[in-house]
Amino acid sequence: MTTPTRRHLIAASGAALVAAPHVARAQNAPIRWRMITSWTKNLPGPGVSAERLAQRINRLSGGRMLVEVLPAGSIVPAFGVFEAISTGVAEMGHTASFFWDGKLPGAALFTTAPFGLPPLEHQTWIEQRGGQQVWDAFYKPHGVRGLLAGNTGPSMGGWFRKPITSLDDIAGLRIRVQGLGGEVYRELGATPQSIPPGDIVPALERGTIDAVELLSPVNDQPLGFQRFAPVYHMPGFNKPNGAAEALLSLAAMEKLPEDLRAMVEVACAAEHTAGLIDAQASNAQAIGDLVAAGARVMPFPTDVIAAMRAKTQIVLDRKATESAGAAKIVASYRQAMQAGRNWASIEAYMAQVLRQG
Repeated sequence: MTTPTRRHLIAASGAALVAAPHVARAQNAPIRWRMITSWTKNLPGPGVSAERLAQRINRLSGGRMLVEVLPAGSIVPAFGVFEAISTGVAEMGHTASFFWDGKLPGAALFTTAPFGLPPLEHQTWIEQRGGQQVWDAFYKPHGVRGLLAGNTGPSMGGWFRKPITSLDDIAGLRIRVQGLGGEVYRELGATPQSIPPGDIVPALERGTIDAVELLSPVNDQPLGFQRFAPVYHMPGFNKPNGAAEALLSLAAMEKLPEDLRAMVEVACAAEHTAGLIDAQASNAQAIGDLVAAGARVMPFPTDVIAAMRAKTQIVLDRKATESAGAAKIVASYRQAMQAGRNWASIEAYMAQVLRQG
């Protein structure tokens, strides 16, 4: 056995001292995540929510975790976010669940459903009436978890080149629409089209669509839809709620320390509230500005609304037959609607009375 000399000990000690800062830096290096989104950068509403969510995670973690936001098209297309998270392309996404309903029937309800739950009741379903458990079970086989992470509030009915005066005006209508409302329009004879938010204006400008339904006034305003389709119909039967979805890779979440996992979840919940407050505060100003810019706000005719409501039940019934998972989602959603129906009616009546005069 060779006895270490003083020179060897000094050399070894020096090497350890040189290595120590590198070890410390490696141990303290922030965890870096990429958040891919379905939105153009800073798109009012959901795009802003994505940026704010990332900033909140970065801040809450004290820099131990850094999330980079990547807009639609930078890595995957707007409608490719779910698959990208599922296959490990990125650790996190910010999007809306109705984009996956074609491949995962029933997913749309985690964002909204025609004539469905408004924002507070939708959140109550997710957090208090079993919605999150259904959501978790639905996405788990894909290695993904979904969380509420922003809300644009109730939407308007959309922008139309000509007023809808009867059901005859819907037959043959080419309308950009997402979610189950597209299926309702199809039932009424329209031709719904799925177009990413960033591509809507060119489609409207070229005349390849006759109408577009996006979100609420503050989200629609910067896109200038009224230049091509000035009739702004209401109510937004298709989206009484506008929940954004944070998609989290289960594999990436499992690698996080427990406190950072909790921070991600808390940040998502905080953004859900922040997005809804932003929408409520901004829409009053935006609707006035849109009218001043030439928008003609008009209600859908009552018979059209009645037909849309009837077709919605047909669409939901059919959706429930598409898979076992879809059946569970639809049943849970309808149970939540029924459970909150009486109090919701009282709330609506009280709000109407208290606002009179």
